[in-house]
Amino acid sequence: MNVLQYIASLQEVLRRLPIQNFLRVEEVLLGAWRYRRTIFIAGNGGSASTASHMANDLNKGAIVPGQPRFRAIALTDNVALITAWGNDTAYDRIFVEQMVNFLRPRDIFVAISGSGNSPNIIAAAQWAREAGAITIGLTGGSGGRLGVLVDHSIVVPADRMEQIEDVHLVLSHALCASLRRKIAGGTRTTAGVRET
Repeated sequence: MNVLQYIASLQEVLRRLPIQNFLRVEEVLLGAWRYRRTIFIAGNGGSASTASHMANDLNKGAIVPGQPRFRAIALTDNVALITAWGNDTAYDRIFVEQMVNFLRPRDIFVAISGSGNSPNIIAAAQWAREAGAITIGLTGGSGGRLGVLVDHSIVVPADRMEQIEDVHLVLSHALCASLRRKIAGGTRTTAGVRET
């Protein structure tokens, strides 16, 4: 596949995205902002970079002057803690053990896995659900185990990992831009996240 073919194929993947699922995820994140919930984000490899990027976009890119800010934490960013938990317990616990310190019921966990089958992401999503969090999955292909485990999922209709990761980053940027616009317009929501 040459560059032009790759771009054409990526455009087709974007065209086939499940927009209703995207809108539901947007409402959940807007509800998290409204009720001051914390958003935890995790992924491996390229998806770890997307997790960090998404937290950056929510915490800085979605700022609206005079309005509260998002509370987003990328569980991929503390290398010392990740390696400590990986060494002392097991690699599939590296995200779970970080959330144990901070996650509260009705917080949000965003799990990013191109395959939907990463053991540490599955473990974290399962733990987060049991702890009372609302879970969101960004995945691809068939969705893997993650696609059916989480409360809300966006499954990128592609099999190429590069394109799945491309689209996850596009979704992150689209969410940030749309959330910023809605907050600036005074939008309030109770969808997906209720006040307790």
